[in-house]
Amino acid sequence: MIRLPSGERCQHFVSLDSTNEEARRRARSGEAGPLWIVADHQTQGRGRRGRVWQSKAGNLFVTCLLTPNRPGTERAQLSFVAALALHDALSYFEEDLAVRLRCKWPNDLLLDGVKLAGILLESEGDWVAIGLGVNLAEAPENVERPATSLCAALGRKIDPMAFLDVLSLRLQARRSQWERFGFEPIRSDWLMWAYGLGGAIEVRLDDRSLTGRFAGLDRDGALLLDLPDQTQKRITAGDVFPLAKGA
Repeated sequence: MIRLPSGERCQHFVSLDSTNEEARRRARSGEAGPLWIVADHQTQGRGRRGRVWQSKAGNLFVTCLLTPNRPGTERAQLSFVAALALHDALSYFEEDLAVRLRCKWPNDLLLDGVKLAGILLESEGDWVAIGLGVNLAEAPENVERPATSLCAALGRKIDPMAFLDVLSLRLQARRSQWERFGFEPIRSDWLMWAYGLGGAIEVRLDDRSLTGRFAGLDRDGALLLDLPDQTQKRITAGDVFPLAKGA
């Protein structure tokens, strides 16, 4: 039995198609949350842009369904809120991890430069579903980008429900910060742990790729890219890859 913040609930399933899909079904039936939906296994887990999310045993697959107390135009900022909550929760289990963890724009958490967790934000009407996948026990295989697990870093396994116990408290704290003070303190904290900030990156868009310097985030969370022609590009969606020095 996990200890959730006051007013929050959790439903635990042995198997689901997707925790985000279950959140969607609940929301369309009138559920407003906050409700945590966790599954031991997903048959159709997915990440951004429809990518498959492998469901390795012992990893965390969870979605937090909620109705934010902020304007709808600001909902995308919850991806940064969730990233910081993940960073806070992971650091709880091993303080030394904090300096090894990095937030990768727009929705990943890296450990030593390798993917450890991902976030999938979906919304409709008044509700938002924050999907979180964390490689607690095992890293996925045969994936586009290298991945790692918390077990590999710590040398021990963390039970998914024990991790959710900590994560729920950290997300509630970060949500309260965002709802009370807006995006700026979230933005500032996220940039402190940003992967590749100030360095050369490639941003792959749907129709082309851009290279430049990762200059920061704007007040809405868009990536700011300094281009070689001395102009700056605001990017709201894309995949980011660091470039080696001199590239």
